[in-house]
Amino acid sequence: MKAVVQRVKNANVSISDQIVGKCEIGALILVCAMQNDTVSQAEKLASKITKIRIYQDENHKMNHSLININGSALVISQFTLAADLKRGNRPGFSEAAKPEIAKYLYNHFVSCLKQHGISTQTGKFGSEMEVSLINDGPVTICLDTDQF
Repeated sequence: MKAVVQRVKNANVSISDQIVGKCEIGALILVCAMQNDTVSQAEKLASKITKIRIYQDENHKMNHSLININGSALVISQFTLAADLKRGNRPGFSEAAKPEIAKYLYNHFVSCLKQHGISTQTGKFGSEMEVSLINDGPVTICLDTDQF
């Protein structure tokens, strides 16, 4: 699975001008299930994200995790993280998991964050969404479960 984690002061997601999910201090997480991804990878990704030390301590060093700060998360499905530009300028998405599998893994990932004690809200899988955020830092981390 792939994810982009952005440290935020707040974020929200809207569908048709209606806010459907939000978070305060914490993380905006864009997540994409890839072909051959498993439940185990969703669990590993959630565990890693809750422990990444990207939040500042009293000395302004990134020593705290999402768990340590009691932060919240807004999780958005983002199949475009699977973009492949090897054959030109128009991205291909054939490496993304099929929608029914991707949705299952996305929902499992969200459940795992909640099991770790992270207050988590989401957008709506497969919908056109508008995401607003105040990026803190900015701090943005790209993750791929094939690399850890």
